[in-house]
Amino acid sequence: MPTKNFWTEQNDVQSRGDDAVRTAADTVDETRTSAAGGLDSAASTLRDNAGRLPGGPRVTEFAHAAAERLSTTAEYVRRHDARGMLTDVERLIRENPGPSLLAAGVFGFLIGRAVTRD
Repeated sequence: MPTKNFWTEQNDVQSRGDDAVRTAADTVDETRTSAAGGLDSAASTLRDNAGRLPGGPRVTEFAHAAAERLSTTAEYVRRHDARGMLTDVERLIRENPGPSLLAAGVFGFLIGRAVTRD
């Protein structure tokens, strides 16, 4: 039985990684419409209920701004496939490395807390 050399094994690992990325991208692309619809629904609900939130006009204004951001995000999700989103994230990280590292650290901390919580 022939043994694989280092380069063959590395190519196999890379191929499996590429397949995993392709599968993840396909999954994101398949759920984009549904995700965008959910974001639009949340924006609509927030707009409809903004005036009933406690805290006065400042909170109402904040709720409307948040609803607008949700709608903008929904439109972005509809217009960009997974590869386009990944390209935008990579560009954002390159242009803002400090805040990106901070956000990644906070995200990692929150995931860690969620996983280890009893």
